[in-house]
Amino acid sequence: MDNAMTHSTESTIAVAGAGLLGRLVAWQLLRDGHAVTLYDAGDLEHPAAAAWTAAGMVAPLCETAVSERSVYEMGRFALAQWPRWLESLDATDLWHHQGSLMVAHAQDMGELTQFHRDLAHALDGEPPCQTLDDAEIHRLEPDLAESFRQGLYLPDEAHLDNRALLDRLLAEIRRLGGTCHAHCPVSTFPGEVETRDGRRAFDLVIDCRGTGARQHHASLRGVRGETLHVQTAEIRLSRPVRLMHPRYQLYVVPKPDQRFVIGATQIESEDRSPVSLQSSLELGSALYTLSPAFAEARILEQGVNLRPAFRDNLPHVTQRDGLITANGLFRHGYLLAPAVACHLLASIRGRGEQPFAETLTGHPPQEGAA
Repeated sequence: MDNAMTHSTESTIAVAGAGLLGRLVAWQLLRDGHAVTLYDAGDLEHPAAAAWTAAGMVAPLCETAVSERSVYEMGRFALAQWPRWLESLDATDLWHHQGSLMVAHAQDMGELTQFHRDLAHALDGEPPCQTLDDAEIHRLEPDLAESFRQGLYLPDEAHLDNRALLDRLLAEIRRLGGTCHAHCPVSTFPGEVETRDGRRAFDLVIDCRGTGARQHHASLRGVRGETLHVQTAEIRLSRPVRLMHPRYQLYVVPKPDQRFVIGATQIESEDRSPVSLQSSLELGSALYTLSPAFAEARILEQGVNLRPAFRDNLPHVTQRDGLITANGLFRHGYLLAPAVACHLLASIRGRGEQPFAETLTGHPPQEGAA
């Protein structure tokens, strides 16, 4: 296998970064019999990772119209891989495969039509989605506002209870004997990790630190995203709902305990300050138009985080003796993490398919590159 970094069982492996990718890789390597040490600069129970703030959607079609074709292909891979991993974790209850729904108000129907056209163009044919009338929309989601007359149903899409998944991965890492260090910033080198206590040698170091890994990627940037977490017993949704709008696409994702995650913003800024008043008003007013029942929802949390991204907004994996870095999941964490993790694991094991090697092992674009 090209670029293989085969390691025998009981190799010592450090994983820097306990976000989604770091936890997935650490868990699988422990199952392979390696001695794994997981480091994170923040808290492990309430991580600062974008994966904690995220909505947990696995929505390749929704992203295809505005992304590379490879994002769609890796997303299709994720739809098959997540159920297998969740079964191994005894966590199939965290997987919700009821598709997603896209709607628009009458004055914005052109946005929905254009999305459908862009999707057909990106896939070189009619996309696997269904056009719904008002009665069909309300059969799927009875609590939506009655004003929606047309929508698109994307039956193959799914979403995860992402925070519960991160918790279960951490519990399994500990159960399998992984060593976990919270509040422990690190620097990574081939075969070494440096903490405030000095350097420690490993057979292999895997760097999944997101924006914390800029020492390896000068072109890596953070892209600000904002979310609201609300709770109400007045409305129920079975699947993510996206509201098409000329300036943004609002998404609402149902979570346990009658909670909902609402997001839309993608801001080219590395500002981590709290949600702006403008964003809060726009998210709240758009949410209200989805269903007036949201008026009584209680805002439990306003989330802000930075998604790690290269200039092409694609993930990249770089390898040299003793060090693998994986970064650039952008806003597609739960969509692309399975493909990136399986690529890493195949390299380490020296076996397994790497269907996305051409995309993932391309050098990240540098600042100023065309």
